[in-house]
Amino acid sequence: MMSDSSVGTPKPDLDSPEHIAAFVDAFYARLLADPRLAPIFIDVANIDISEHFPRIQAYWQKLLLGDNEYQRHTMNIHRQIHGKQALRASDFAQWLHYFIVTADEGFSGEKTERAKRVASSIAANMAKALDVGGQRSDV
Repeated sequence: MMSDSSVGTPKPDLDSPEHIAAFVDAFYARLLADPRLAPIFIDVANIDISEHFPRIQAYWQKLLLGDNEYQRHTMNIHRQIHGKQALRASDFAQWLHYFIVTADEGFSGEKTERAKRVASSIAANMAKALDVGGQRSDV
């Protein structure tokens, strides 16, 4: 018998490079369709999707699977973007919203829950480090 929460095929966890790649594709489809966030990625950061996706996948593989391919410093990258166009607290909130919705819609499990917790910390830490919204928590 099937329980109420397991209709159809169970959702995969973010427990393999293939699942992480599928998540990144779905997540960025949302980000790049957003009228506020898309220009930050395309125009301000000037990302090349064909180069960016493998980097983001490697980043999440490092965080979730322990892979060591990703060696970039994400805070410095975001500081450069913030210097070109001020990022807002709402930008990080929207990024996190898309992350969680994408994770919940397509994935389920321990690694997925961990990814959502890590993403929440990333959004909060980036916003704090960049002092978005003008609020300093270290005063």
